[in-house]
Amino acid sequence: MVALETAVIREGETSGQNQQRLELAALSAPAVLFTIGMIAFPVVYTVWLSFQSFSSTGKQSFVAFGNYAKLISDNEFWHGLWVTLALYLLSLLLQLVLGVWLALALFQAERLSGIVRSLFISPFMMPPVVAGMMWLVILDPSLGAANYILTSIGLPSSDWLASPTWVIPTIALIDTWQWAPYVALIVLGGLQSLPPSVYEAAQIDGASPFKTLQRITLPLLLPTIVTATILRSVDLLRFFDIIYITTQGGPGNASNTLNIYGFRAGFEFFNIGYASALMLTLTTIVFGAVLAFNRLRGAVAW
Repeated sequence: MVALETAVIREGETSGQNQQRLELAALSAPAVLFTIGMIAFPVVYTVWLSFQSFSSTGKQSFVAFGNYAKLISDNEFWHGLWVTLALYLLSLLLQLVLGVWLALALFQAERLSGIVRSLFISPFMMPPVVAGMMWLVILDPSLGAANYILTSIGLPSSDWLASPTWVIPTIALIDTWQWAPYVALIVLGGLQSLPPSVYEAAQIDGASPFKTLQRITLPLLLPTIVTATILRSVDLLRFFDIIYITTQGGPGNASNTLNIYGFRAGFEFFNIGYASALMLTLTTIVFGAVLAFNRLRGAVAW
């Protein structure tokens, strides 16, 4: 009798839980469907556009994989891919090195006030338009503060953004100035979560600060650094705003990334189908990079 009553009670609890799950699913279904639609529709529509060709008169025709075949023979596409990867690798390396260094400095400088710490991480909160216009003024070859500082210490001035040789390193430095503090903020959170007992054991064993950094801090921080790498990779591979504000892909095509090339193909030359193929190719590259770094993060997790 007792077993029967227990079974009835359990069955009632299970039925109540199932009813609760159904109610929650019914309540969340509209939001879920709306979110899926908002994500799926642009992707599907872009895929459809990439199979179309648009003439200057607005005539539209189906070309299947013609736009993708055109990519293979398009020298501007390969140049844009090289610029995209060069800017990505240079910016990512600078931001990781400076971000980790800044995080270590902030972690050690416990006496710094909250206002000083906030000033260190404030650049990434600045709108890209403001940052781009500010650096345009600073790097102006004639009136900018950058060349004034160089000449005042006896160094030759530079054309910065107007130089095909220096435009990619200059854009990488601008983006590093803005986003290295963001990397530092992520790494600082990882530093604050490290177990103190490991450092106490290292201190007892007589490990030097450099050995502690090399053998303990950096290996333990590796999952956090990979996380920062993933977040910055997504932004850097689809880098657009600062480039468009400062150079618009120039001088010539020296800073013409895939994103800038796709924008110009679609909105300046109205070749929407080819621009869609470019953007889907770039999206595939971004997803590939994220998946690769996700695998790496799983391998180094502790």
